[in-house]
This record gives sequence, C-alpha cells and structure tokens, in this order.
Amino acid sequence: MKNHTYAVVIEKGRRGYGAYVPALPVCAAFAKTEPGVRKLVQEAIAFHIRELRKAGDPIPRPRSRVEYVRVPLAS
Repeated sequence: MKNHTYAVVIEKGRRGYGAYVPALPVCAAFAKTEPGVRKLVQEAIAFHIRELRKAGDPIPRPRSRVEYVRVPLAS
C-alpha cells in the first residue's frame, strides 16, 4: 500500500476545531477537541481517496508544504 503525507491545516474556533486539506478540495473535519479533529480529518482523507478511486479519478499528490515564518514586531 502506497502512503502519501498530506498537509492539514487545523484551526481553533469558538466552538471547537476545524481542519482542512489543501490538496483535497472539500476534504474537511470539525470536532470539539484537537485530538478529535485530527482523528476525523485522517478518516476524511481516507474516505475521500476511496471515493476518488471508486469514481476512477486520479488521486492528487500532496502539493502543499507548511512552514512557520517568524516576523519581528515593532514595539
């Protein structure tokens, strides 16, 4: 089985956490906790890929990379 590693963006909101996958449009998850959203987004990715395969569509390769950029703030 071939594995891909997809970038996942996790954001904290007022009522919980949301996550989305830039390489897989409309692949997202929402949960009250960060561990919960991590689990759900992993399941959402697997489901998304299964459905693409069933439809005979290509599986998008990971194309995003995540970096943090440090920016000095003026006092």
